[in-house]
Amino acid sequence: MEVEVFMMSSNDELSVPQEDLVEAWKKTLPERLAPGDTAEIYSDGADPRTFHVHIKTAGRQMMEFDFAVQYVDSREIDIQLKDVEKDGQTVDERPEQIQELIGDYRRHLHETAQALHHFTHA
Repeated sequence: MEVEVFMMSSNDELSVPQEDLVEAWKKTLPERLAPGDTAEIYSDGADPRTFHVHIKTAGRQMMEFDFAVQYVDSREIDIQLKDVEKDGQTVDERPEQIQELIGDYRRHLHETAQALHHFTHA
């Protein structure tokens, strides 16, 4: 089995195998989410430096958020919002309530990257 490795061009390179990083995120991100929120983290098959995070909100909101996460270096991540859905339908992410949720989840993703710095910093 071939293992993909994240490689960065900065002085602070990330050289953790993609699957190990995804597993670390699977353990760490749920600790930062609101009770009842769930997250799925999976590798990007086309880009070994990227993985995806799918978050489902708790309760009656029935909201789902898809993010692409890429390490810039061993500590800093770049987050791209890919999709927001409600009841299985893509929705406009511009309303204030949705923007607040996106902001909260982006913060949780950054907190997870910080919490894993011991793992990602060579």
